[in-house]
Amino acid sequence: MSSETKAYLIGGGIGSLAAAAFMIRDGSLPGGNISILEAAPILGGSLDGAGAPSVGYSLRGGRMLTTDNFECTWDLYKSIPSLINPGKTVFDETVEFNEKYKAHSLARLVDSRRAKVPVDSMGFSMQDRIDLLKLSKADENALGTSCITDWFLPKFFETEFWYMWSTTFAFQPWHSAVEFRRYLHRFMLEFSRIETLAGIKRTIYNQYDSLVLPLQAWLEAQGVRLITNCRVTDLSHKTEEDRFTVTGLHVMRQGRSEMISVDKGDLVFMQNGSMTDASSLGSMTSAPRKLSDADSGGWRLWERLAEGRPQFGNPAVFNGCIAQSCWESFTVTLKNPAFFDKMIAFSGNQPGTGGLMTFKDSNWLMSIVLAHQPHFPDQPADIQLFWGYSLFPDRVGNFVPKPMDECNGTEILQELCGHLRFDLKTVESANCIPCRMPYITSMFMPRLQSDRPLPVPHGSVNLAFISQFVEIPDDVVFTVEYSVRAAQMAVYQLLGIDRKLPPITAHDKSFQAQFEALIKAFK
Repeated sequence: MSSETKAYLIGGGIGSLAAAAFMIRDGSLPGGNISILEAAPILGGSLDGAGAPSVGYSLRGGRMLTTDNFECTWDLYKSIPSLINPGKTVFDETVEFNEKYKAHSLARLVDSRRAKVPVDSMGFSMQDRIDLLKLSKADENALGTSCITDWFLPKFFETEFWYMWSTTFAFQPWHSAVEFRRYLHRFMLEFSRIETLAGIKRTIYNQYDSLVLPLQAWLEAQGVRLITNCRVTDLSHKTEEDRFTVTGLHVMRQGRSEMISVDKGDLVFMQNGSMTDASSLGSMTSAPRKLSDADSGGWRLWERLAEGRPQFGNPAVFNGCIAQSCWESFTVTLKNPAFFDKMIAFSGNQPGTGGLMTFKDSNWLMSIVLAHQPHFPDQPADIQLFWGYSLFPDRVGNFVPKPMDECNGTEILQELCGHLRFDLKTVESANCIPCRMPYITSMFMPRLQSDRPLPVPHGSVNLAFISQFVEIPDDVVFTVEYSVRAAQMAVYQLLGIDRKLPPITAHDKSFQAQFEALIKAFK
């Protein structure tokens, strides 16, 4: 690599931000040689968070974190200074925060009686245990494109385990058996404590303020060019002797078409696909619009590149069925403490210690979580907010006679209060902002290994992929770690960095973890 090398990162999500940091920290590439091109007005991708007390706060979601896993993520954030705690890193402050506010859910599942469901037992039959063992031991090639439902009897999907595991990680019964198997292995430690969520770690504020902004500030200090409102529409490229090289980027910026030349020795990193593409927000009086890729074009660049090039993957496998990859979240901003007071009394958890509360008999399969307050740095002391989501937004509610994806914020609060048996006066001044995400679990769709490209595909000279849609053996999608690990792999390979990646911690090979999981399975 030359000091003249320039790097262009298409998309401003956590993967691109991490890749830029690894190029500077481990590859000694000058920050001024790196450009991040983002179509949206701000960086951060799916790790977002915005709003104000006057208009309401909004979070599309929040990715789960642990400190027992996420090796590449914490390798990165041990190098990134905190924005609020001088002399400490983001990793330091996150560990300290979780030592102070330990997760231990006392109300993980709630049933239609508004009763806390006992979760000491996972509810397995002997056949469920046999089927789990068979799946965990199966070879991925043998699993192929099979679904989770291909491996279990219908009663398995009514167990306490399934309600807790599926809502913690957002699995649907029709999702990939391969991905479900990987989760069982990667998060074996969580299997034995899934009812308390004791292994789940949280950031001090929402993940945009706690993870994106510190990393963005560090990159800016290194001179990285952060270019927003800039959409890459196409790539110029050449193929010689089966070696693929990007030679230019076609971009739309401020309404004008531009061409960025990619010279010999330059590198291009692309975020292929997006789980939050075509997201739409609603309000207290309107449901979110039902958008698709046709409205945003977020998958189009990957689709063009993959056409006729099987080494670049098969995006149609992931974005081809919104009915199987869509769910809806909502963020509620409160102006009085009545709701939080009632939730504390009912659950026994202070905000920030309980994690997800799932209403297992909800037609929508609704869950909510009360984070530690404040959840935004500028959040006033008299304002509270919480987040929730539902895995089945196309089903008619229990208390509102319409599907969630046709409901406005007022109706979602009605449904929630129905499950909690709270009077609507509890939320009469609340602002509920729903968010529909048609591709949010698209990475869980049944697929072959060849449907996802490698971070650096075979034959690629200067193009790498960084996203939830690349193939990393043994790791699990729908995590910050997957994007960061993909970034680290791609950067190290293209820049020829002689530094070993943090290995995936093999908790599934630990005798103690296996024993604890076995004990839990037989409760």
